[in-house]
Amino acid sequence: MADTSVYENPLLSRYASKEMAENFSDDKKFRLWRKLWIALAESEREMGLNITEEQIEELKKYAEDINYDVAHKFEREVRHDVMAHVKAYGEQAKKAKGIIHLGATSCYVTDNAEVIMIDDALGIVMKKLVNVMDKLKTFALKYRALPTLGFTHLQPAQLTTVGKRATLWLSDLAMDYNNLVNLKNSVKLRGVKGTTGTQASFLDLFDGDGEKVKELEKKVVERLGYQKVYGVTGQTYPRKFDYNVLCVLSQIAQSAYRFSNDVRLLQHMKEVEEPFEKHQIGSSAMAYKRNPMRSERMGSLARYVLSLPINAAVTASTQWFERTLDDSANKRIVIAQAFLSVDAILNLYLNISENLVVYDKVIAKHIAAELPFMATENIIMECVKAGGDRQELHERIRVLSMQAAKVVKEEGGENDLVARIKNDEMFKAVWDKLDSMLEAKNFIGRSADQVVEFIEAEISPILTAHASELGEKGEVSV
Repeated sequence: MADTSVYENPLLSRYASKEMAENFSDDKKFRLWRKLWIALAESEREMGLNITEEQIEELKKYAEDINYDVAHKFEREVRHDVMAHVKAYGEQAKKAKGIIHLGATSCYVTDNAEVIMIDDALGIVMKKLVNVMDKLKTFALKYRALPTLGFTHLQPAQLTTVGKRATLWLSDLAMDYNNLVNLKNSVKLRGVKGTTGTQASFLDLFDGDGEKVKELEKKVVERLGYQKVYGVTGQTYPRKFDYNVLCVLSQIAQSAYRFSNDVRLLQHMKEVEEPFEKHQIGSSAMAYKRNPMRSERMGSLARYVLSLPINAAVTASTQWFERTLDDSANKRIVIAQAFLSVDAILNLYLNISENLVVYDKVIAKHIAAELPFMATENIIMECVKAGGDRQELHERIRVLSMQAAKVVKEEGGENDLVARIKNDEMFKAVWDKLDSMLEAKNFIGRSADQVVEFIEAEISPILTAHASELGEKGEVSV
C-alpha cells in the first residue's frame, strides 16, 4: 500500500505505463552507468592501457548487482552521486577499483546514460504512436462513407464523413511520426570527451596520441550500440537536444489534444462517444451523466506537455561557456515527466480510438436538420434548367429559408423547408426529385475516396514498417 502521508506523483501512480516508468528509473540509470564504465575499461584495455581481463570480468560480475546501501552511504559523505557510485562499485569489484571511471568526467556516465534513456523512451513513444494510427486507420476505413455534418467556426458547413474527419486526426499523427523518426535518427551520444570537452585527460593517458583518443571514443560508442557521437561538446551534450525532444513530444500532445477536443464536442452532440464502462460513474451528483473523462484527461495532460519546451529553451540558452549546473535538478524533473505524460496520453488515445462508439441515427438526424438549407443552391440550379429565373428563384428560396429558420429557432420546431418548397409552385420542377436530391451521400464530395487514398499513400507504409509492433492496447487504470 502506498504511503499516503507524502506526495505521490500521479504520473506514476495513476497515468503512465510501467514500461515508461521503468525506463526512467534510478535502477536503469545506475545500471547504464556501470555499462558505460565497463565499455570504457574494455576499450581502454584494447587501446593498450594497463587494465587486465581479470579486472574487466570483475566489473561485469557486479554490473547488475548494485549495492545501493553503500552508494547511499557514500553520497551522504561526498555529496556527489557519480563518485558515490564509483566508490560503491569499487567496494564490490575490488581488483578493478583503481581503473573505474579512468580519465572520465561525471558527464561521461550521466549524459551518455541520459541520451540512451531518452532514445529508449522515444522508441516506446513511437510504438504507441503507430498503434494509435493503426486504430484510427481501422476506424476511418469503417466509417469512410458515413455522412456527417462538417463544421467551420463550429457552425454547420458542407458535409464530410466520419471517416474523413478521422483522417484529419491521422494526418496530424503522421506528421508527428515523421518528426519522431527524424529525431531518433539524429540521436548522438556525448561520447568520451573529458572534463571540458577537450579530451585532455585521455590525451594524457595515451601520451599525446590523438588518434588513439579518437579510436577510444569510437570503440566506446560502438560498444553501447551507437554510431553517432557529437563532434564537439563542452562538459555536457548540447542541451538543445533536450529542446528538440520536448518539441516533438509537444507536437504529439498537440495532436492528441485536438483529437480529445473533437471527441468531447461530438460526445456533447451525442454523435460519437468515448468508451464508458459498465460500473463507471460520470458524476457524483448527476447519475445519468456520461462525461468524456478519458478525453478530458488527455487534454489536461497535453496542456502540461505543451508548456515544457519553453523550459528546455531557457536551459539551452543559459549554458555558460562549457557548462553550468543549473540544468541538473531541472532535467531530473522535466525530461522524465514529459515522457511519462506523453506515454499516459497515448495510452488514453489507444483506449479511446479502439473503442469509439458512433451513433449514426443521431448523426442522420442532425444532417436532416441542416441539409435542406445546404441543398438550396442545387434546387435553384435544377429549376433554372427547367426554365426558371435564377434571381426570382433565389429570392423565393431565401424567403422560405428564413421562414423555416424561424420555426427552428423561435418556435423550437423541425426544419420544414422541404415541405414549403413542395407547396410552392415556383419549385414544381423539382418536386419529384427532392427526396433523391436530399440524400446525404450526394453532398460528401470525394470524402470516401480520400480516406482510402490517404491511408494507402501515407499511413499503410508506416504501419507496414512497424507491423511487428502492432496490437497494443491502451490500459486505463483509473
